[in-house]
Amino acid sequence: MNPVNTPNLAGMLTHHPLKFIIFLVLLCLVIILFILDILAGPVSIPLKKILDIFFAGDSSNPVWRTIISDFRIPKALTALFAGAALSVSGLQMQTVFRNPLAGPYVLGISSGASLGVALVVLGFSPLFVLGSFNPLSVWVQIVAAWIGAAAVMVLIMAVSLRVRDIMTILILGVLFGSAATALVNILQYFSHQSQLKAFMVWSMGSLGSVTKDQLAILAVTVTAGLLLAIFSGKMLNVLLLGESYAKSMGLNLLFSRAVIFISTSILTGSVTAFCGPIGFIGIAVPHLTRMIFKTSDHRMLIPAVILTGGIVMLLSDILSQIPGSDNVLPINSVTSLIGIPVVIWIVVRNLKVAAIK
Repeated sequence: MNPVNTPNLAGMLTHHPLKFIIFLVLLCLVIILFILDILAGPVSIPLKKILDIFFAGDSSNPVWRTIISDFRIPKALTALFAGAALSVSGLQMQTVFRNPLAGPYVLGISSGASLGVALVVLGFSPLFVLGSFNPLSVWVQIVAAWIGAAAVMVLIMAVSLRVRDIMTILILGVLFGSAATALVNILQYFSHQSQLKAFMVWSMGSLGSVTKDQLAILAVTVTAGLLLAIFSGKMLNVLLLGESYAKSMGLNLLFSRAVIFISTSILTGSVTAFCGPIGFIGIAVPHLTRMIFKTSDHRMLIPAVILTGGIVMLLSDILSQIPGSDNVLPINSVTSLIGIPVVIWIVVRNLKVAAIK
C-alpha cells in the first residue's frame, strides 16, 4: 500500500479493531500510572484525598493539598511531556538516518542541548539559576538548548550526506556528543562551587524540579514540537523508503528535513533545558511501539509513541521513588536500566539478521 495514500489515524483504527483496542489499553495505562505516580512519595496520602484535591479542590489538609498540587501533579505531567517528547524525537531520528540505534541521547543531540544550557547557566551564573523562575532566563535557557541540539543535528546531517554507512554516522554522533560533553566539563571546571553543584544535580536528570510556571512553558513548547512531528508523518513515511523514492514522489527533501529537525530540536531541547539529559527513552520506546503495533506507518506510530513514551517515563518515575525514604533516584539511572536491555536486543537482532544474509 502506498504510504502517502493510506487512510488517516481514525480510518486505520476503524479497519484494525485490534490496534484500536491497544490504543485504549495504552490510554488506560497512562491514567493508571499517572495516579500511581501521584500516590508515590515519602508522604502517604490516601487515594480518596488525592481525588478530592484533584477534582473538588479539597483544602481540609493544606499540607497534602500543597504536596499534590505543587509537587506531585506537576512532576507526573512533566513525566508525560518528557516521555512523549524524547520518544517522538527518537522515532524521527531513526527514520531520517535509517538507523535503529539513532536517538537524541546516543547521537549527541541531548549533549548539544546540555552544552547550550551550560553556556547560559555556567557562563552567566549571576543572571541564570537552575530551578528558579524568571521568564526571560527560562526562555533563554530553552532557546540555548534548542540551538545546541540543532547544531549537533546539522553536523550529523552534513556528515550523513557524505558518509552512507549508518554505523559510521552513529559513531560520529557519539563523538560529537562527547565533544559537547568535554566543553561542558571545561565550563564546570571554571564555575563557582554553588552553581556547579546545581548543574551537576540537573545533569543527572530530574522530573521533580520543574515548577508549575515552568511546566506551563514546557507544555507549550513540547506541544508545538509534537504538532510539527504529527504534521511530518507523511513525510517520514516517504523518507522511510529512501531518498530516491522520496524525490520521485515529489517530496521536497530540504523542507522535510527542516521541519523534522526543528521538531526534534524543540522537543529534545525543551526537555533537556528543564529536566536535564535523559537517556535511552528515545531509542527504546520507538522499537517497543513498533513491536506492539506491528506497523511502520508514522501516522499511527507517532500517536502510539506519545502514549508509550508517557507510560515508560511515568513507570520510571514511580520506580525512582525509594519506599520509606525521602531520597529519589536520578531519573537517568532508571531510564538507562530500562533502555539498555532494549538496545542490546536491537544489536543482537541485527547481528543475527546480518549472519543470515
